[in-house]
Amino acid sequence: MEVSIDPNSGFCFGVVFAIHVAEEELEKSGKLYCLGDIVHNNKEVERLSQKGLIIINHNELSQIKNSKVLVRAHGEPPDTYRIALENNLELIDASCPVVLKLQNKIRIGYEEMQKVGGQIVIYGKEGHAEVNGLVGQTMGTAIIVNSEDDLDKIDYSKPLRFYSQTTQPIMGFTEMIKGVKERFKQAGNLNPDFVQHNTICSQVSHKEPRLKKFAAEHDIVLFVSGMKSSNGLFLYEVCRSLNPKTMFISSKSDIKEEWFKDVKTVGVCGATSTPMWLMEEIAEIVRSF
Repeated sequence: MEVSIDPNSGFCFGVVFAIHVAEEELEKSGKLYCLGDIVHNNKEVERLSQKGLIIINHNELSQIKNSKVLVRAHGEPPDTYRIALENNLELIDASCPVVLKLQNKIRIGYEEMQKVGGQIVIYGKEGHAEVNGLVGQTMGTAIIVNSEDDLDKIDYSKPLRFYSQTTQPIMGFTEMIKGVKERFKQAGNLNPDFVQHNTICSQVSHKEPRLKKFAAEHDIVLFVSGMKSSNGLFLYEVCRSLNPKTMFISSKSDIKEEWFKDVKTVGVCGATSTPMWLMEEIAEIVRSF
């Protein structure tokens, strides 16, 4: 039985940087607070917790003083930086540069829309850490959409600037734009003040076609991801659409030996939040069968 790991799977550069920054600080001090899971993968969070990383939420942040706190790749809203100043917290900012660029773009768009009574719309997952940071650039006024029905939240008589969470699927973004344009027509606004910004990270958008090819090349696919990863849940469905024998697993304990009866090729792949060491561990276990 041949077992191969998808070379394009694993951490994106934003996550790699955040983990590198965390490990450097933990080597020096042995303790570091992190605002939310550093990555949406429970096994990687467990590994870093053993080194001294302490995961906290935003309510707990307000209670901490005179400490170091890591801002993960997802970025944070302005309110987090205000609390840090008030509590004498040293923020170690590992925000992904792609996310920071998007935050700035949305902030500029918001200021523009304020002048003309317009709206900021973000295609993303409500409550997601990155989306919370993006909405924070608009004083909490941005409209979040994630499905066709959500487009009814928008006022199609007003100007509109449309953005996307960096890890959303490109096909979903395209469908959303199509729906927005159709609703402008239905509202009788035939010349709307509407600007769309495709702000999906290129690392994410390029991963989908490569993953489809990888999934189709194997008898069975093990997709390794944490259940909290929206990117992982989406990419799993991408694999499954090409290969129905795609199994979603989060750790080696999820593997069932009976899956591999009469199987010649096994592919192991994962999300942008899946560590390579975990995929390698999974591959070794399958090879032992």
